[in-house]
This record gives sequence, structure tokens and C-alpha cells, in this order.
Amino acid sequence: MNKHLIATALAAAFLSAPFAATAGEAELLARIDKMAAELEQLKAELKASVKKTEAVEQRQQALASAPPPAAARVSAPVSLAAVEVPSAPATVFGAYGEINYNRPSKNASGAQADVRRAVIGIEHRFDPKTKMVAEFEWEHAVVSADDKGEAEVEQLYVEREFGNGLRSKVGLYLIPMGLLNTNHEPTAYYGVERNFVETAIIPSTWREVGVSLSGDTANGLTWDTGITTGFDLGKWDAAGSDGRESPLGSIHQEGQQAKSRDLSVHAALNWRGVPGLLVGGSIFTGKAGHKADGFTANDARITMVDLHTRYTPGRWDLSALYARGQISNTEALNETLVGNPTPVPKSFAGWYTQAAYRLLQAGDYTLSPFARYEQFNTAKSYAAVPQGLGVAASPDEKVTTVGANLKVGEGVVLKADYQWFKEDKSRDRLNLGMGFAY
Repeated sequence: MNKHLIATALAAAFLSAPFAATAGEAELLARIDKMAAELEQLKAELKASVKKTEAVEQRQQALASAPPPAAARVSAPVSLAAVEVPSAPATVFGAYGEINYNRPSKNASGAQADVRRAVIGIEHRFDPKTKMVAEFEWEHAVVSADDKGEAEVEQLYVEREFGNGLRSKVGLYLIPMGLLNTNHEPTAYYGVERNFVETAIIPSTWREVGVSLSGDTANGLTWDTGITTGFDLGKWDAAGSDGRESPLGSIHQEGQQAKSRDLSVHAALNWRGVPGLLVGGSIFTGKAGHKADGFTANDARITMVDLHTRYTPGRWDLSALYARGQISNTEALNETLVGNPTPVPKSFAGWYTQAAYRLLQAGDYTLSPFARYEQFNTAKSYAAVPQGLGVAASPDEKVTTVGANLKVGEGVVLKADYQWFKEDKSRDRLNLGMGFAY
């Protein structure tokens, strides 16, 4: 546009030449000075316009080369790249949820549909090395004093990166154990329901308040260690069934005014040195009595270990996991619980193996049939008590699950499976589900 103005000015100067030849000298000089001033102004405007265009192009190139904000779910947790572009958002929202349908094959009246969970995640990056992660979860659709729903803070921590793969967390965070606990969105696992070993033996989603330090190495090794709150054995309800369903799930504290006289430690190692292969293990241990007055198990210690592997060659997705927990020094406590159906177990354990195959991929649709076999026992053994006063250990439950996941794009999954139970056949059921994560 400015180039056209300059051309117009020059043409005007040329056309005015005959008039200049007949005008007086003073008038001619005045016209020349005015035209020169206008020409300088036009040149200045053109220069400013060029600079502005260059600045816009540089900014567009920076935006194009910068990675977009992570759209994945924050609990696993979302990691924003350090993009030093003024217009890049510093806060990212994510969410995941699932709606499930369960129909017992031997009790059709027990069929139910459930808005299992809805989660909103927020990540705010203060600077390229510091971020805050928060997750808020609602379970079973309705939360009130008379309903079964729950509202909870699933994660709330600040993470700082120090360079060379080293970073630290402070706050409420997921314990790095197993394959599911830190990666539990419905799009991340096979089957409508989370597997029993990583819900009944390793509680899901298990989180503690504490501080952790983790890092990566060049050869594919990732390590994670920390000091956190632990469990409260004083919460054990020997008259109820929660302890039989999940021993640790019934006494976890979830950051809710958590007793902290006794702290726990955790450590995890994972190796990804071969493409598609993950091999790892973890341990968590700490006392659970908290020196409570009159409590007979103040020296009780809870220890949890797991070993896991996952291999994804080609279209296959193969995984296996073993987990074992132990609660020590429970003899005196169980003597006070005689006559109740659910004393404190000495040990609980389980394992599973799973195979999935990406059978069909057409456009945005990916169909993956899978099969899983798992064996678990939430009361594998009890500490010795006077003869005739104890409770017999439970048999191992064995569950076979066969089904398929249908992914729709990257963020939605439809699921269907059937489960057979070896010991309690009344639990055989058909499961249908829908989940999403972004």
C-alpha cells in the first residue's frame, strides 16, 4: 500500500514539472520541499510496515514450532512443554469419566448402570520448570449424606524440574506402584472394570501426602522414591466387609486429616531400554499404629511390593503383574476382634496375565479383543491366635475376563466383556462401558 503512495507522489512530481517551469522561484522551491517531506514520510511508514510484518512472521514461526499444550488427562499427569511464547496458555484443563453397566448372569434383578466416575483435572505451569497439578473426582453420580457417591481431591501437588531428568513433587500424589495406579483413565486399560489385583490388593487410586524425588537415565531407567503418610490400622472394621474386599483400601487415609505419627517410604524402578518393553517393580512400607493410646497394634507394619511387565510388539499388548501385601504384629489386635467375621489378615496377594491384540484399525476406529486371567486373595493368611478362636484363610479367587475395547479416535472408548468367577459363581457377569479422556 505504501509503495503505491510513493509511486503516486513521483508521478505527481513529474506531471507538475511544466507548471514549475513557469512559476516563480520561491513557489517552485516550496513545492519541492513539500514533496520531499511527503516522500520522507512515506519512506518512514514503509519501513515501519516492513518491521511489523517481520515481527508477525517471526511470532507465527515460533507458534508453529512450539508443541501444543498437552490435551491428555492431567493425572497422569499432563506435562506442558516449556514454550516461551507470550500467547501460549499457562493453564490446561483435562477430564476423564466412565459410565458402566453390569448384569449378573445368575441374578438379572441385580443389573445396574452407574456413572462410575467423573474427573476434572487442572494443570498450571508457573514457569518452564514448575507446575501445579490438581484432580477433582466425583463417583456414582450423586453426593450427599444419604447417597453412595463420593467427592474427593484425587491429586494436588506441585512439581519442580531440576534438569538432567531430576524432578520433585510435594503434595497429594499417586503412589507409583503397578501398571494401573498412575495411569487409570478408562482409555488406558482393557475391560469395563479395573482388574481385581490392582483394586483389591493394590488399592485404586492409591494416593498419599508427601514429598518425592524421581529421575530418568539415558539407558531407559526411571526411578522414584519418597516419604509420605501411610495407612491407619485404627480404622479397621472387623464387623464389616470392606477389609475383605480390599485390606488397604479400607484403611487408606487419602489426605483427609491423615494421621502422621508414623510415616512411610516408597521406591519404584522401571526400565524401558528396549522399544515396546517395560519391566519394573516397587515397594511401600511403614508403620500404621501411630502410637494411639490403648491401641494394641502400634508396632504393626504394612509392606506392599509389586513386580510388573508390559510388552507391545506390533499389534500385541501383553502384560503381567504380581503384588503382595503384609501386615505384621497383628496377633494382639486380632485377639480383641474374636467373634467378628473380618480380622486383620497377615498377608494378601494376587497376580494376573493379560493379552490384547489390535485386530482392526479403520479410520478413527480401533478394535482390540483381549483376555485376562487373574488370581487374588485378600485374606491369604492370618497371624496365629489361640486355637479355636481364629478365622480360616480364604481360598484364592480366580477370574477369567474376555472382551474387547473399541476406540473411537484418541479420546473415546466403548467396552464389552464377560467375567467368570471360579469360587463365587454368583458373581459371573456381563459388563458394558463407555469412557473418555482428554
